[in-house]
Amino acid sequence: MAVTLINSEELPQIDVYHHVAVASGAKTIYLAGQVAWDAAPDLATQTEQAYVNVHTALKAAGASFADLARVRVYVVDWTPDKMPALLEGLENAMKEVGETAKPPATLIGVAALDVPEHLVEIEATAVID
Repeated sequence: MAVTLINSEELPQIDVYHHVAVASGAKTIYLAGQVAWDAAPDLATQTEQAYVNVHTALKAAGASFADLARVRVYVVDWTPDKMPALLEGLENAMKEVGETAKPPATLIGVAALDVPEHLVEIEATAVID
């Protein structure tokens, strides 16, 4: 694998992501932010579709969730009470594609995305040999 995910024992242990990705591959893949076109207007459903779209884009470049070095998740009007829906969407996407995604991640609350119907956008970077 070109990406090794690690957690320092001195940092909080988070179940849904790792703190560090060490990339040693020769090819870096940058994905445009993925959204859920034509999905139901709820965060869990849109998060699931956006992560499935990330997986589809990675496959087109010869990569998989295992090659993710970083993920940024933008959520409209973020509040902590939205976390269960976000995690539900992530878990459903991983079940659907049969892979686990736990790279370093940043969650960013935003006022709006490209169109009013989009509630979440996921941007990713992967590295492969």
